[in-house]
Amino acid sequence: MYFCTKITNDVTWIGVNDRKTERFENYIPLPYGVTYNSYFIDDEKTCVIDAVEIGSASTFLDKIAECLQGRKLDYVIINHVEPDHSSGLKEVIKLHPEVKIVGNNKTIGMLRAFCFDFPEENFITVKEGEILDLGKHKLTFTMMPMVHWPESMTTYDITDKILFSNDAFGSFGTLDGGIFDDQVNFEFYEGEMRRYYSNIVGKYGMQVMNIIKKLANVDIKYICPSHGLLWRDDIAKVISLYQNFATFEPQAEGVVIVYGSMYGNTAKMAEILGRKLNCCGIKEVKIYDASKTDHTFIISEIWKYKGLMIGSCAHNNSVYPKIEPLLHKLGNYGLKNRYLGIFGTMMWSGGGVRGIQAFADELKGIEVVGDSVEVKGTPKPEDIARLEVIAEEMAAKLIAERL
Repeated sequence: MYFCTKITNDVTWIGVNDRKTERFENYIPLPYGVTYNSYFIDDEKTCVIDAVEIGSASTFLDKIAECLQGRKLDYVIINHVEPDHSSGLKEVIKLHPEVKIVGNNKTIGMLRAFCFDFPEENFITVKEGEILDLGKHKLTFTMMPMVHWPESMTTYDITDKILFSNDAFGSFGTLDGGIFDDQVNFEFYEGEMRRYYSNIVGKYGMQVMNIIKKLANVDIKYICPSHGLLWRDDIAKVISLYQNFATFEPQAEGVVIVYGSMYGNTAKMAEILGRKLNCCGIKEVKIYDASKTDHTFIISEIWKYKGLMIGSCAHNNSVYPKIEPLLHKLGNYGLKNRYLGIFGTMMWSGGGVRGIQAFADELKGIEVVGDSVEVKGTPKPEDIARLEVIAEEMAAKLIAERL
């Protein structure tokens, strides 16, 4: 009745699609929704792996009831305490007050910080490599601190070789019919996976690589994350994608041009750069007005392409307000392995170009291409020539890497 989907004979997806929430973490747009994935293991001991966000708890509880068929719920494993995974646990505890909550030594304090009220004796603390025996299914645990919270961990079903991977390998986007990678067109989900990674996990690339190394010798037949697609057909593909994301390796040749413009002059410069890049042989050029396109989409595109050009008008002797938070986030994440071109406009004392240059100086993995171009007022023929020069230099850098 409530569409519980079998992964293996004993393991069932009981996740929920959320098409109502407009912004994830109250700032990331969700035009395609999001899933809260949860899993039920039917064994001598019954077990739910991860809960859902409280707003979706009603459907979640119905799915648990359908799987239990009147039986007792023995365990709920909490891989991650962030409320989009754990807030629905409150409702589970109300219906199943004797259920044992399983987590690591950092989990219980965080649960209580979110006002969970359950007897401490109902909490089971597990350590790295420890085994929880459900009967046929044996579960073990791998800690992955700061992917992307301190208490984060994965659960691995030794019996069916399923990695319940928490936020790792997750994505935005609801599951519209198919739930596995071989049931959908992955091109759509790839973009939402990159947007999820670059905006949620992006700062913790080193920690992501550490967990990938930890799991390198584990026989994985299924990857079941807390958001997005489940993987069973091409496990190597999703791991490879995450390795690229984590190491800031671009996926494609191309240039993202992002600008902030009050009166259209910086926008004109962006158009000139885009046209010249194309004339030089760069086919993938993406131009974004930072005042119109949400930063999360721009950051996702920056993760994809090798070239980046940032332009800003001067605003109160500083960077334009819609460019400044983008620079802050990219700096905070430690963006690297990118070529950067800098441009902008001013009228008297400037500040936009100077601010972007300061951002670039702080990032050791960024190579600034050519001389920055700062224009007084609207671009004139000599300014257009300077813009064409840095576009040519950017194109030459990218084309050289084709060899």
